[in-house]
Amino acid sequence: MSHTQSRLLQTMNLSEHPQRPNALHAVSTFVWRSWRKTLGKLHYLAIDSVIFPAVFLLIFTYLFGGAISGSTGNYLQFLLPGMMVYTVTTMTVYIGVGIKTDIERGVFNRFRTLPFWQPAAIIGTMAINLISFAAAVITTFGLGMLLGFRPEAGMAGVLLAFLLVLFYAFSLSWIFASIGIVVKKTETLTTMSYIVLYPLMFTSNVFADTSTMPEWLGRIVKYNPVSLASATARGLMHGTTEISVLVTTLAGLGLIILIFIPLTFRLYCQKSK
Repeated sequence: MSHTQSRLLQTMNLSEHPQRPNALHAVSTFVWRSWRKTLGKLHYLAIDSVIFPAVFLLIFTYLFGGAISGSTGNYLQFLLPGMMVYTVTTMTVYIGVGIKTDIERGVFNRFRTLPFWQPAAIIGTMAINLISFAAAVITTFGLGMLLGFRPEAGMAGVLLAFLLVLFYAFSLSWIFASIGIVVKKTETLTTMSYIVLYPLMFTSNVFADTSTMPEWLGRIVKYNPVSLASATARGLMHGTTEISVLVTTLAGLGLIILIFIPLTFRLYCQKSK
């Protein structure tokens, strides 16, 4: 019997007064489970949340910054907010991979025999992933500050940008959570992430301003969800936020959540029958 199953059984108190654990107890149990799994893979967390963001920021700042902007310092001011978005975008697929891995190993089949609120398993995993996203954002920002990045809107703008990027990562994660439930193999999910995410990230305004692009390409890039998140984060950190862009970004992310959270729960509960 797994630690999670034991904890759920203890929560239900089956030996004395059998009862269905409420949603909060179930979610806390799966947050605890996800935390234990994370502690066992801290080296992977360090690679994804610390090393990769640092390497990408250094490469794009010093290898391409001078060519693109004429000054690595000026380019860093432009690049960093978008790089925060870029970093968490690459990490959102892991929520789907984690769910699919548990399904393949039969873990969810064991959980479905227990009378608890089934979506708690997904919520617990999602909650811990937010820690990884936060670590990646803080690492990217911290290194940027060491390299000379200065947010013109001060720490208030930085905090708002942080919250926006985390909200963006949270909403995008639900898409991959739903995909992770329906795909046949983990490899399929990984391939789909390459096909979907990388074209979006490299046809965005993360690395270059849309004003430098051909008009037809600039229009496409402007409404890319990665571009919207990057432009909004950039505006918040530098105090140049356009209200229309902020509203559009928040509305788009909210729409993703309204669609994919119910869809993910529905797919999961159907699969658990």
